[in-house]
Amino acid sequence: MPPFQIKFMPENRIIEADHGTSLLNAAAKAEIYIKSGCGGKGTCGACKVVVLSGDPLVTGTGSLTSEQISKGVRLACQTIVQGDLTIEVPPESRLQEHQVLMGDVHKGILQESGHDLLEKFGHHPLATKQRMTLSAPTLTANTSDWARLHLELRRVLKSGDKPIHIPLSILKNLPESLRKAKWDVSITLTDTDLGLTVTHIEPGNDQPPYGFAIDIGTTTVVVYLINLLTGEIEDQQGSYNKQAKFGDDVISRIVYAVEDAAHLREIQDTVIGTINELIDKILARRAFTSDNISCAMVAGNTTMTQLFLGVDPRYIRLEPYIPTMTNVPSVPAREIGLHMIPEALVHCYPSVASYVGGDIVAGALVTDLANGEDIILFIDIGTNGEIVLGNQDWLVACACSAGPSFEGGGITFGMRAMPGAIERVIIDPETLEVSLKVVSNSLPVGICGSGLVDCVAKLLEAKIIDRAGNFQLEHHAGSDRLRSTGDDKEFVLAWTHQAGGEKDVVITENDVKNIIRAKGSVYAGIRTLLTMVSVDIEMISKVVIAGGFGNYLNVDDSVQIGLLPDLELERFEFIGNASVKGARLALLSQNAWREAEELGRKMTYVELSVGPTFMDEYVSALFLPHTDLSLFPSCQ
Repeated sequence: MPPFQIKFMPENRIIEADHGTSLLNAAAKAEIYIKSGCGGKGTCGACKVVVLSGDPLVTGTGSLTSEQISKGVRLACQTIVQGDLTIEVPPESRLQEHQVLMGDVHKGILQESGHDLLEKFGHHPLATKQRMTLSAPTLTANTSDWARLHLELRRVLKSGDKPIHIPLSILKNLPESLRKAKWDVSITLTDTDLGLTVTHIEPGNDQPPYGFAIDIGTTTVVVYLINLLTGEIEDQQGSYNKQAKFGDDVISRIVYAVEDAAHLREIQDTVIGTINELIDKILARRAFTSDNISCAMVAGNTTMTQLFLGVDPRYIRLEPYIPTMTNVPSVPAREIGLHMIPEALVHCYPSVASYVGGDIVAGALVTDLANGEDIILFIDIGTNGEIVLGNQDWLVACACSAGPSFEGGGITFGMRAMPGAIERVIIDPETLEVSLKVVSNSLPVGICGSGLVDCVAKLLEAKIIDRAGNFQLEHHAGSDRLRSTGDDKEFVLAWTHQAGGEKDVVITENDVKNIIRAKGSVYAGIRTLLTMVSVDIEMISKVVIAGGFGNYLNVDDSVQIGLLPDLELERFEFIGNASVKGARLALLSQNAWREAEELGRKMTYVELSVGPTFMDEYVSALFLPHTDLSLFPSCQ
């Protein structure tokens, strides 16, 4: 049977798809990426599309209403190609491009904690480049090519007893490489505790070595181009993690990956493809080739790291929740297909446990958390909430599932912090009139995590919702902004004529309940750690908040809804994407890399599912701000 033509609107993009292909996969083939929080199981309802022409096979309708179905709305994951089709993908169903914001990049991790971390650890990058001129062989000076190069490397680098290795793939081409360069060569080497490894030989040039610092988040992926000689970030690129088509959270992706051996390779190829797209954009913009990139450092949670390397993650989600490895072996770029020097080593941050990964170890490194007497609380809020508490004497860590709400997942008009996202909300308690601040000052099309926190706080303040998140229709019967919609209730943030889409932008009662569950999980994790180590909340000298979402949080509103502890404003510090910053620091300093590996071993992981403490705290946190108002004196 020949393939069918599928046209996607409004791009007017046509691709061919075989009989039996889901529209979700067909859209991905067309490079149109659709939200799929449930990983294509038909339960989340996020992948709505409109069938404009054609007659696909519909295997399920999920929570679609009869009115939506009559208008041609279908779930992409439950709609199967069996003929030519024309499909419209509405804006609210699309994964939006992630934008790397420049604001905190050039402040640099190296000074953010009040002292120069690179000066402390020492600037000794994991890869170096050395230009040298070798004497040509003669009948009397007839040393082998490798011995000649090896001797000159020892002399120039003063490497002492440190061994110098050369991979077979480079050794095979060594004779031609030296002679084509007329014995004037630039040698790229990886420098580790095991020795020096030659990873590239090219004609002599004075270009500096470069490396990639890579953050693989569940939701987004960020790549920094680092000049290893100067330490500068010379370029950067970011995108959503295209693994999102397999599910919003790590559990959905693990389930997909282990269903079939081919699935694990597919999900690995997807994240490698995401990274390579970012790399290619950077290389093109800099007029570089992959041979300019000497090494890479990757930081991500435990699941993302294992999927990146193609390691079976099934036991991460099965009790007793054991990862394959915590210390991750370095691999040549060619083994996983990254667009770099083929023999360049790709290093991954060590994990602590199944749900506290290398991204958190990277954050602990750049905050210098383990090198002082003061007790510090480190929180990375994203799809999961990872928390570290401690000082130089002890460190405990835990992870709690916040779900995708803070990153726009599972929210009616949820989106990431990009143009069109509502990030601040003001509601007049008397008239219920709304003022909005929107990213890039554009028309609102949705609401991002910081906007959701802000909005829930303002809804509570205006008594539109009660402390349990229930909408109070009877208290505001005169306002058309607050309305019932059959199975749900909603509050209008922007009318259609004020918005960038074709619908009113609203927040629903279910949206509010999702945020309450997410914030309750994070706060319960904090309280559980404090209880287990018998530390009072007032003993915390600083609360460090990491993550793209955390960077835009309003502390007052976060306290008002019970997401963050009720402490003085000056105790809070926001550090943005600590994961990629930790990757950068480890690229530039071997001592920092050793410290990171030690940090991973030093942290004690607390499994929240053991014992009743976390669940008791979680249930208590399912109110705004909390069941126990004495924990939030400023909210009374």
